[in-house]
Amino acid sequence: MMIPENMFDQAVVPAAGPHRTATHTSQLPFPTVTPDIPKVYHQYSTEVGHKTLWVVCVVMGVSSLAFYIMAMRVPVQKRLLHILTAFITTTAFLSYYAMATGAGVDYHTTIIKETKLHVVTELVRRQVFWARYIDWTLTTPLLLVDLSLLAGLNGASILVLMFSDVVMILTGLFAAFSHNEAQGWGWYAFACLAYLNIVYQLGYKGRYAVSTKDTKTKAFFGAISLFTLALWTLYPIVWGVADGARIINVDGEIIAYAVLDILAKPVFGFWLLLTHDSMARTSPSIGGFWADGLSSEGTLRVGDVHGDD
Repeated sequence: MMIPENMFDQAVVPAAGPHRTATHTSQLPFPTVTPDIPKVYHQYSTEVGHKTLWVVCVVMGVSSLAFYIMAMRVPVQKRLLHILTAFITTTAFLSYYAMATGAGVDYHTTIIKETKLHVVTELVRRQVFWARYIDWTLTTPLLLVDLSLLAGLNGASILVLMFSDVVMILTGLFAAFSHNEAQGWGWYAFACLAYLNIVYQLGYKGRYAVSTKDTKTKAFFGAISLFTLALWTLYPIVWGVADGARIINVDGEIIAYAVLDILAKPVFGFWLLLTHDSMARTSPSIGGFWADGLSSEGTLRVGDVHGDD
């Protein structure tokens, strides 16, 4: 990006001679160029954000240990939700450890202002915690499987639900690393559309599937699914005012996501598993290969359901 300096004239006086007089002529301007350096805004976390990451890392680690212990205290047929939930917080623990130690963090530059000639005049260089998106790509489908099994959602709906979830997270990642604001908001719109399909699959089809179950299960699914969808609605709002519009700083972004992650993972997990264990006779139970392994004939048996004696 170059701009010309001010033009200048240079006086030229020819050599004197018997038939020549001194004249004043103007030489063609000789342009020079200097780089047009854009203004760069740096946005990064401070000690407050760093300590917050470590606090959440510890919370996720302790919650994971608790969930594994809870899993060992129930029959293997009733253990699927425990294991899935423990995987969720274990992945989150690794993600927060990566972010706290600086392994899951990068800087991304976004163009925020340029001239009609596409000369960039203002840039923002902001920390992006890409480990968070890997975390969400792995954990949010598992969380949806928890809720789907609780509701008794069919396999086709579960597949659509998980695909929409992965699309939502990946488009959010693309938005975070977009080169300009227009591109970023475009990816953000795709993520929101995918989320609306999640709301439809879980909120509408999930409620329809659970309607055939007992009253306690229906009430529990209604409460915990509403809790989950309400929390998930806040995530794109935080993204919009943080990475998107940059209204809040990086520390504010870290704290906001930390609160949401604790509510959406450890709090959700304890609520789900404690209630699941209290409804031992009506909660999902899986036998077959999950509980018994391969049969003596070497065939794979999946789908047998063992109830409690």
